[in-house]
Amino acid sequence: MTDERGALEAMLGLIREFDLDALTVRVGSATYELIARSEAVVTAAAEVVEAAPAPVVPVAAPVAAANAKKVTAPIIGVFYRAPSPGAESFVEIGDRVEVGQVLCILEAMKLMNEITSDYAGVVRRILPENGALVSLGEEMFWIEP
Repeated sequence: MTDERGALEAMLGLIREFDLDALTVRVGSATYELIARSEAVVTAAAEVVEAAPAPVVPVAAPVAAANAKKVTAPIIGVFYRAPSPGAESFVEIGDRVEVGQVLCILEAMKLMNEITSDYAGVVRRILPENGALVSLGEEMFWIEP
C-alpha cells in the first residue's frame, strides 16, 4: 500500500510540476489515468491520498469493433492532425475517408511525412493527441468500413 501511495503522489507531483490536464501511465496490461480538472481538484486529490489512500482502479480501454481497421504509425514521429497550426484537421471522428486520403502528418527528423489511409470507411477513433510522440506500430486511427 505504501508503494501505491508513493506512486500516486509522484504522479500528482508530475501533474503539478508540468501543469498537465491528465496523466496516463501503463504498467504491464493495466492503464492508470489521473485527470486534473483544476488546481483545486489536484489539491483535493492530494489531500485524499494523505488522509486515506484509495486503490488506483485500472481504466478500461475502449475496444475497437470487430470489423475496424487500425492505422498504425509506420515511423516514430510527432503526430499532427493538421497541415499547419491553426489549419483545419485532415480528418475528424465520423468523417468518411477513402484509400489514399491523408489522415495526419508524422514529423520525423524535421521531415513532414503525410500518412494516408489504406482503408475506405468512417473514422471511429483518433488515438494520439495532437503534438504527441508516436512509436513505430502504435495505433493512430480506427476506421470502420
